[in-house]
Amino acid sequence: MIGKEARNEAALPMQLRSVGVVRSPLNEPSLVADSVDLEWRPQIAGARESRGVISELVIDSDLAGIADGLEDFSHLLVLYWAHRVDKYGRSITKAHPMGRKDLPLVGIFATCSPARPNPVCAMVVRLLERKGNVLKVRGLDAIDGSPLIDIKPYNPSYYAAEDVKVADWMAQIYREIAQGKC
Repeated sequence: MIGKEARNEAALPMQLRSVGVVRSPLNEPSLVADSVDLEWRPQIAGARESRGVISELVIDSDLAGIADGLEDFSHLLVLYWAHRVDKYGRSITKAHPMGRKDLPLVGIFATCSPARPNPVCAMVVRLLERKGNVLKVRGLDAIDGSPLIDIKPYNPSYYAAEDVKVADWMAQIYREIAQGKC
């Protein structure tokens, strides 16, 4: 019975509105999807070095005052919509992480890929400055024009987790990034 109730709740209408837009020097995604798997574009990824990218989060003018107080935080949790993921990419249920065939085929929810039924992405970024409805941040991997869904202050006590485990393949990716291989 629980499964049926969950399906009924999931069928309820949802409303999501953009609260602004990302302005970024990034114009192309480094990870793209087709109807079967992911493709990693290392030439784009290497050129962007997303942790150093400076972007602007431009909040809609009709939401005046919504960012008041954010300047008191060093980091933000930014939720955005990966708007360039097409219907084929949104239908993928399994993929090789980063499109790498040497890594296991896993369910899309086991990846951080933007190719998913609802291409919602989340990232912690450093807030550099706020000028009215514009937040300048460092480290956002969103491409230019990505709709903003929400912005929250990053609270290390709230978001912290203890004894975190990641899949072996993800640990391998972290090691390769640290060694400059990715």
